[in-house]
Amino acid sequence: MSEEENARTPRRYVALDIHKYYCVVAGVNRDGQVVLQPVRVEHADLEGWLKKNLQKTDDVVIESTTNAWHVYDLLEPLADRVVVANPIKVKQIATARVKTDIRDTLILARLLAANLVPDVWVPPVHVRQMRQLLSQRRQLVETHTQILNRMHSVAHRHHLKHERGKRFNEQNTGWQKDARLSQIEQFQLSLEMENREYIEKQIERIGVEVKKICHQKPWSDRMAYVMSLPGFGVITAMTVLAAIGEIERFETPKKLASYSGLTPGLEQSGTKNRGKGITKEGRRELRWALVEAALQAVKSDPLLKHRFNELQKRMHRNQAIVSIARHLLELIWYVLTRHQPYRGFTQERIAYKYLTWAWQMKDAERDGLTRQQFARYYLMRLGIGKDLTRIALDPKHPRRLASEAEVLALRPELRQIE
Repeated sequence: MSEEENARTPRRYVALDIHKYYCVVAGVNRDGQVVLQPVRVEHADLEGWLKKNLQKTDDVVIESTTNAWHVYDLLEPLADRVVVANPIKVKQIATARVKTDIRDTLILARLLAANLVPDVWVPPVHVRQMRQLLSQRRQLVETHTQILNRMHSVAHRHHLKHERGKRFNEQNTGWQKDARLSQIEQFQLSLEMENREYIEKQIERIGVEVKKICHQKPWSDRMAYVMSLPGFGVITAMTVLAAIGEIERFETPKKLASYSGLTPGLEQSGTKNRGKGITKEGRRELRWALVEAALQAVKSDPLLKHRFNELQKRMHRNQAIVSIARHLLELIWYVLTRHQPYRGFTQERIAYKYLTWAWQMKDAERDGLTRQQFARYYLMRLGIGKDLTRIALDPKHPRRLASEAEVLALRPELRQIE
């Protein structure tokens, strides 16, 4: 279709109400009149139907659901504009006592025609895939925790002493053969032990994959800055980066904090203002990763430890940790937008962080670099630590760093970094 024909074609506003096995599609014009009658399309036939019925001048809207990104990828080359609606805010706008698939689809199409659809950011493919991978890991960790809880419940039921911890050696599994346990209970415990071992292997496999990806572009560019911050390991750092996506879409650190749901709520009526707890709006895994990092950061960073102790004088410990988590998120915004490492650490401390990062990875995951070369590689990417030859935070156990010449021989592309 030529540009002149496109200009003459009336613009349609098409909505897709996505369900598990099918979609309901309908379209309206600028005045809200139905120009594409509502029709149910099975997912197996969706791609062919869209190619046959959509026009290049169409504006299309879908809700952010489980299948949304697959449908978005089908729609994006076929329509002029594809909007992914925020399902929570759409429900606030389009509340109705009579609710059917056809009504929902037409309401969504008319909201698009009126430019009233609150949309969400569409993450690129690599961000979606990392979110899915980390989500699978979290589900496995939750299942692992449930298994441990069931096993401990058996011990509590019979008042058996069991050692806590994740290492299941002979010392802390001997209670499973106690004579007070029935044959069925011992059988169940043996199954739980097998399940635990299998899930731990799956979690480890995902961890290996995440560690390999974090050292590759585009993740490695931002990992260099986030890993310079206190409290962050590979999993928490990648969880934060995947949840944030593109840092450029947040103009200020306050907007990023609001996206995380770590900002306090507010209830206002007349002249009365009442503060509330954090909003918890936004990505749940982002809050989890930041709280986990905050718990570690207050142990390793003197500045954050002092800040945490001062906060505890006027609030509960959990509230103080949440405050530290929000502070860490604001630091992430600054280091990523300004391309500067964390200023609260010396260059030697940052080098030690990178060395710790290298210890978490195997040789293959470091792409052939030794631990010392890996640490130097990221120092060079940040343009710091040129005069640093070793890490002597513990004078009794100094750690050697590779020279820049040694790394340049393996990574000549670093010569372009000033």
